[in-house]
Amino acid sequence: MIPQYLVDFDLSALPMVETDVLVIGSGIAGLFTAIKASEQQRVLMITKKSLLESNTRYAQGGIAAVIAEDDSPAYHLQDTLVAGAGLCRSEAVEVLVNEGPDGVKELIRLGTLFDLENGELALTQEGAHSHRRILHANGDATGYEIVRALAVEVNEHPGIEVWDEHFVIDLITDRGECIGALVQKDDGSQVFVKAQATVLCSGGAGQLYRYTTNPDVATADGVAMAYRAGAIVRDMEFIQFHPTSLCYPGAPRFLVSEAVRGEGAYLRNVKGERFMDRYHAQLELAPRDIVARAIVSEMESTNSTFVYLDITHEQPEMIKHRFPTIYETCMRYGLDMTTDWIPVAPAAHYMMGGVKTDLSGESNISRLFACGEVSSTGVHGANRLASNSLSEAIVFGRRIVDRIQSLPPLGLLQVRGAAPSSVEMNNKINKITEEQKPVSERRLRLQKMMVRQVGLRRNGEDLQKAMDKLQQELQFFDQTLTHKEELEYANLLTCAWLVTSGALHREESRGAHYREDFPARDDIVWQKHSLQQREQAIVEELMS
Repeated sequence: MIPQYLVDFDLSALPMVETDVLVIGSGIAGLFTAIKASEQQRVLMITKKSLLESNTRYAQGGIAAVIAEDDSPAYHLQDTLVAGAGLCRSEAVEVLVNEGPDGVKELIRLGTLFDLENGELALTQEGAHSHRRILHANGDATGYEIVRALAVEVNEHPGIEVWDEHFVIDLITDRGECIGALVQKDDGSQVFVKAQATVLCSGGAGQLYRYTTNPDVATADGVAMAYRAGAIVRDMEFIQFHPTSLCYPGAPRFLVSEAVRGEGAYLRNVKGERFMDRYHAQLELAPRDIVARAIVSEMESTNSTFVYLDITHEQPEMIKHRFPTIYETCMRYGLDMTTDWIPVAPAAHYMMGGVKTDLSGESNISRLFACGEVSSTGVHGANRLASNSLSEAIVFGRRIVDRIQSLPPLGLLQVRGAAPSSVEMNNKINKITEEQKPVSERRLRLQKMMVRQVGLRRNGEDLQKAMDKLQQELQFFDQTLTHKEELEYANLLTCAWLVTSGALHREESRGAHYREDFPARDDIVWQKHSLQQREQAIVEELMS
């Protein structure tokens, strides 16, 4: 059983810090939410590494918003709904497409320098978008530019305090409300942070998989701690694999942006053949799940571990100007995008599911909010449309702040002197047995299992084997957990269990979830959400 708390503690024995708004995470969701909340309230932002280290920093493609005169929110809505494969919440998508342009203007006001062409915002097109609506910065370094601008604002704001190198262990609840979090400081000591509102902006779970475009910090901390606290998580089976990550000896699984295909790149198998015409009418600009599975099929049929991305037919000057980061990274490993085909393969990229929220970003636990990849607002459905995630973060970050500002003050709390129940206390063991492996070994074993049995293509037999292994591995929670690496692994293990059980439950193929034993999409039976809550069986939520 997954416990309510990862560690034993007694709040009466811990120092307490109070704040109005606690923001956990420092990507675009955390930074933007903190800035907006600080206009009226005190904000404490906690990040387990540095302010600049997050998934956002590595986002290349851009941010989607209706800017061009020939585009419209209706087009953006339709593109998002199609990509989401019948599981998007239309009201949430309407919020995104209508409020996204104002969010972009706010980013510009806060210092983000998007690329310009002839004095106007430069726009590009990505897979499954019907129009050019992707804003970018420094060619292919959009995420870094946004984080840079927002981090400057956060660092200079007197109403925002930042704790870096701190780890949030668990959320603390009292009478159905989230009242803050248990935090481990960089020296190993613990502190209780009491907050009027807590906002999870902790990113996704890319480190569940051996091959990922995500940084090391993406260890599912937010969704795991929310689940342990009693929050409802939704649609965890939907994990998006980016079709094109660099696959070259000695090189990391570096993301090669979808925008490269948006600017005309071809996919070729190792025989040199273009192949996307055999899989989808939109060719290289088909939805990501289709492109990723097509690549895997070609790899299998040609007995290869990669395919090629070819943009050599475009002008070298355009390639270097539009994709300077990708160009320079490839050159570092002896690959020249202007003359060489780039070897690529799919890698885990984005978690569509997460903590279920309403249109104000609030979970089923009062005063607990989620924003960005950790959340399930209903925007992405079964398959995220490219570059919608950055828009979602700013749109719902602003809505979260509006909701927080309407909250009544917390009542007199009874938690001082309280502790987890006796069931949760004093049940940890320090004894090391032969079966217990080092955390690094456990983590690698988990990542490999997720790739092989809960990856791009799934089947019931493999999923059940994975569930059996995970059930045995849950014994890990019986140990005393102290170090950050142990706590991160506990969160990854929790999320792996959620993803695998959701995938086993959904007996169809839809969006990013593909079952070889149920290859068809089944709207009659399965056009509904999977909801998971601690100590509850999976329940299904019909589409509204």
